[in-house]
Amino acid sequence: MVLVCGGAGYIGSHTVKALSEAGHRVVVLDNLSTGHAQAIRDVTLVEGDVRDTDLVESTLRRYGVTAVVHFAGLLSVEESIREPARYYKQNVLGSLSLLDAMVTTGVQRFVFSSSCSIYGVPVSSPINETHPTEPINVYGESKLLVERALGHYGRAYGLRSISLRYFNAAGADPGGELGEDHDPEVHLIPCAIRAARSGLSLKVYGNDYETADGTCERDYVHVSDLAAAHICALDALATGSAAVRAYNLGTGQTHSVREVIGSVEKASGCQVKTEETERRPGDPPVLCASAERIDRELSWRPIYSNLDDIVETAWRWHIKHPGGFER
Repeated sequence: MVLVCGGAGYIGSHTVKALSEAGHRVVVLDNLSTGHAQAIRDVTLVEGDVRDTDLVESTLRRYGVTAVVHFAGLLSVEESIREPARYYKQNVLGSLSLLDAMVTTGVQRFVFSSSCSIYGVPVSSPINETHPTEPINVYGESKLLVERALGHYGRAYGLRSISLRYFNAAGADPGGELGEDHDPEVHLIPCAIRAARSGLSLKVYGNDYETADGTCERDYVHVSDLAAAHICALDALATGSAAVRAYNLGTGQTHSVREVIGSVEKASGCQVKTEETERRPGDPPVLCASAERIDRELSWRPIYSNLDDIVETAWRWHIKHPGGFER
């Protein structure tokens, strides 16, 4: 049995679907503060917070959990700078609560939802796993602190873990069942889709970066590819081929904000109005992944590597679910 913490969220729900389709038995723990129960209709849901260590312990025992996949946490770079206390309490203390419950109950396999934000401003590109870790925002710092804790828990308690460092998660379930539904929405592609549908302006944060068109460039990786990587990680932990490891997840290609806007216009057939404004604090100019390690060691590589294909799946989801999961 696999416990998926935060399994009602965006990446979590896609991973729950992928796990179920791969034959894994799954139980989800989620406080539903940002997740949606409708995204996991056919899976047992335990409603609660990972910071409730007693609840986590009882869930692990009750369902005979043998592995944990951890998505539960806050995700906005901008918000983390404004409200650092929330991010340390939820992302760091919540993760430690979960790890402590695992140690107490003897569950030793753990897959962690980490982030490329731990690297900070790149000193080389593409970024591989040996790149210096110097986060420039609290969100990235919170992820790095958990990764560091995993090393210590591995040495002290025998916990075996894999941290998956996502670059920019994007897209939606190609089958149309699942998609991105945040409130407020902070990710570029759904915000651009909303602007295309509504006629309202999309804010472009910074046009003076040292990039080809002056806007930030990011490596967009499809959410279904991210879900598949979690299965690869669980399989590796089950066979004993990994102890404490970290892997980048990306395509090795970057696209600027303007390129993403163009792709949304192509998918929607609508113009996206833009409003250029100042840079956001904590935004590096370019983030590009080297995912060679996970390809070499776990045989993972992205299926959706074309930006237009990624955006098309997101567009189909938002058209089919104009009010998200709730409506």
